[in-house]
Amino acid sequence: MTLTLVSILVLGIFCQWLAWRFRLPAIVLLAAGGLILGPLSGWISPLDDFGDGLKAVTSLFVAIILFEGGLNLQFHELRETAKVTRRLTSLGVIFAWLLGTAAAHWVGQLSWGVSALLGAILVVTGPTVIMPLLKHAKLNRRTASYLKWEGIINDPIGVLLAVLVYQYLLYSGEGPAIGHVLTSLGLAISVSLVLGGGIAYGLGVSFRQGWIPEYLKAPVIIASVLAVYALADLVQHESGLLATTLMGIVMGNMRLRSLDEMRRFKEYLTLILVSFLFVVLTASLTMESIRAIHPPLIFMVLAFLFVVRPLAVYLATIGAGGDWRDRLLIGWIAPRGVVAAASAGAFSPALIDAGFSDAQYLVPAVFMLIFVTVLAHGFSLGPLTRLLKLGSPGKGRILIVGASPWAIELALELKNLKQDVIIADSEWARLQTARQRGIETWFGEVLSDMAEEAMALDNIYTVLAATGNNHYNSMVCNHYAPHIGRHRVFQPHDSGSEREKHQVPETRRGITAFSSNVSYAEMWTRLIRGWGFRKTSITESFDESQFLSSLPDEAVQLALIPESGKLEWLSKSSRRLQNGDTVISFVPPDAKKVTTKPEVVTSTKRDGGTPVDLPA
Repeated sequence: MTLTLVSILVLGIFCQWLAWRFRLPAIVLLAAGGLILGPLSGWISPLDDFGDGLKAVTSLFVAIILFEGGLNLQFHELRETAKVTRRLTSLGVIFAWLLGTAAAHWVGQLSWGVSALLGAILVVTGPTVIMPLLKHAKLNRRTASYLKWEGIINDPIGVLLAVLVYQYLLYSGEGPAIGHVLTSLGLAISVSLVLGGGIAYGLGVSFRQGWIPEYLKAPVIIASVLAVYALADLVQHESGLLATTLMGIVMGNMRLRSLDEMRRFKEYLTLILVSFLFVVLTASLTMESIRAIHPPLIFMVLAFLFVVRPLAVYLATIGAGGDWRDRLLIGWIAPRGVVAAASAGAFSPALIDAGFSDAQYLVPAVFMLIFVTVLAHGFSLGPLTRLLKLGSPGKGRILIVGASPWAIELALELKNLKQDVIIADSEWARLQTARQRGIETWFGEVLSDMAEEAMALDNIYTVLAATGNNHYNSMVCNHYAPHIGRHRVFQPHDSGSEREKHQVPETRRGITAFSSNVSYAEMWTRLIRGWGFRKTSITESFDESQFLSSLPDEAVQLALIPESGKLEWLSKSSRRLQNGDTVISFVPPDAKKVTTKPEVVTSTKRDGGTPVDLPA
C-alpha cells in the first residue's frame, strides 16, 4: 500500500508540473497517468490496495475540494451576473438533466432508470477542471464568474439529484417512491442549511473573537469540514457535499481577517487531493469497463457535447439578458471532473446488484465524457475566448504602485515602448499628472477586494511597488505574489537597511529591483537633477559587454524587454542580456544626449537614421 500511495502522489504532482510547463489541462495528464498505472500496466489496483476505505476517502476529499471552491465564491461577483447565474443553477440543471436523460436513453440505448441517473451525474461541470482552465484562458470577469459559480454550485446539486434518482430506483418497487424522494430532498436541504451554514457562522464568530489561535485555524476548519460532511451524510445520504459547499460560501463571504492565508493553504491541499483523486479514480478502471465502450455510448457522448449542453444553456438563459457571446461560450464549455467520476463509481455497483444490468456502462460513459470534454474544452477555450473577444482587457499588464514623478516618467517610457502599464495610487492628486499624460490609472487601495475586480488581477503579470514606504511595498508584493509568482513582484532597495532592526526580511518582501541598490528617494532625487531614461538594443554587433562599458558607472539598469515583448524587471540576479533584448536604463543628464558612436545601437532613429537613445 505504501508504494501505491507514493506512486499516486508522485505521479499526480509530476502531471501537475507538466501541465504548468506545457500549458496543458492537468486533468488530462492525471487521467492518462492513472490509465497507465492502472488498467494498462497493472502497477496499481486501488480497489484491491485500499479496499472499502477508498470510497470513504474519496468522499472526504471531494468534500474538502467543494468547500475550497465555495470559499472562492464572492457575492459581490453576482452584481452583474446574478440573473444568468440563477438561471444556470436552477433551470439549467433541470434542462440539462431532462435532455441528458433523453440522450442517454434514445442515443445511448440505456434503460430509463439508468439514463435518468446518468443525466443527473452529468449535470455537474467540474470546478476542479473549470478553475485551472479559467486561469489559462484569462476570460473577462463577467464570463468567468458565470462558469465559476455554475461549476461550484452545480456540483453538489448534481450529486444530490443523482442520489434522489438513485433512491427512487431502489425504492420504486416498495411503495410511494416519490414521497420518499421528496422527503429526502427536504431533509438534505434542511441539514445543509443548519449544519453547513450554522457551523460556518459559528467558526467565523470564533475567529473574530480570538477563541481559536492562528496556528489552529486551518486545522480546525479542515476538521469542521469533515465533521459537517460526515454528520450531514449520516442524517441524509450524500447531503454532505451540499453542506460543505454552503459552509465554504458562508465563510468566504464573512470577510475574516485570516481567510486569505487559509484560502491559500486550502488551494495547496486541494491541488494534492485533486491529483490523488483523478489518478486513483482513473486507475480504478478495469479493462472490462474500457471494452464496454461501444458505438451507442460514443454517439451519446457526442450528443451530450454538441446538443445537450448548448441547448440546456440556451433554454435556461432565454430572457436573462446576457450577452449572446457569453451564452455561446458557456454552452460549449462544460468539462466534467472528480465529482462526476466519484459519483459514477459509487452508484454503479449498487445498481448492478439491484438488477440494473446496464448500470455497468455508467463508469465507462462518465470517464469517456470526462476525457472528451476536458480535451475539447481545455484546448478550445483559449481560441474561442479570443474569437468571441471575451478575454480580459489588458492581458499582460504591468502594475506600478505609487504615482511619484519618477514612476510616472517610467510608466510613460514603458507606454512609448508599447507596454500595457497601469499606475495605482490611493491619492487622487498624485495621479493627476499621469492621467494628463495619457497613462492608465487606478485610484484606490491596491490591497482591497475592489482592486482585484477593477484591475483584473489575473491579467497582471508583474508588479513594481514603488512608494516611499518600504513596509507598504512589502505588503503589496506579498499580496500579489501568490497570484502571479514571487519571481514577478519587485520593490526598490530599502533605504533603511543600514540598521538590521529596520530591515524588512528578504523572505517578507519583493525582489529588490534594478541593477544597483538605489532607493525610491534616490530615484526621485536623481530625476530632479535631470536624470532620464534611455533604451538600448542588444545585437550581435553591440553585445552585453559593450553595452555595460558604454554606461556611466552610476547608471541604473531598470528593465529589459525581450523579443517576446513582455517586460522583465532587472535585479542583481537577473539573467545575462541576449541578442534582441531592449534594455531600459536610468542615466545622468549627459548620458541622455544623442550619440554618434557607431557601436551604439538603439531601436529608434531620427532624421538621417543616426542611432539615438530615447530621452526622458
